[in-house]
Amino acid sequence: MKTLAKWTVEDYHRLIDTGFLNRRKVELIAGEIIEMPPEGPLHAFVTEGFAKYLQALLQELALVREAHPITLADSEPQPDLAICKLPRQQYKTRHPQPSEIFWLIEISQSTLDYDLSEKKQAYARAGIQEYWVVDVKGAQVYVFRQPLGDDYQASSIISKGGITPLAFPNIQVSIEKFWTEA
Repeated sequence: MKTLAKWTVEDYHRLIDTGFLNRRKVELIAGEIIEMPPEGPLHAFVTEGFAKYLQALLQELALVREAHPITLADSEPQPDLAICKLPRQQYKTRHPQPSEIFWLIEISQSTLDYDLSEKKQAYARAGIQEYWVVDVKGAQVYVFRQPLGDDYQASSIISKGGITPLAFPNIQVSIEKFWTEA
């Protein structure tokens, strides 16, 4: 019988501290070190444009982190966008944890299946209240809410109009901005 050894977040941090992973773009998901695909120009363009839009929209309400790690119980993913609680200074010595995250966004150009399966399960398991997957090719946004176990109880697919984030009921995020601001 073969048994796969799972990495803890602490083990993963030790590997990072030794420099062992310096030349690799990886993230820890459910105890496994996963190689991340290279970022294409369109993915970078959409992510950067939407990050700027959200920063302007949320101003002093939240911190918009772009492609930086967050720390979960058994994972340390690097979502494309993490909308987190302020102040920014609290993340000087550690990454945001689930209770400090308003919602997460993955921009999916070539990783849609992965973002809708393993990533979604990891985020639901951690209790992330809201998770969006932007399907670049399909020009639509998958919205997941109400985590329970390793899934979300509420989901919708939006292709036009806006989304009101759970954490900010007075703010409307325009879906079209994913395509026009990018």
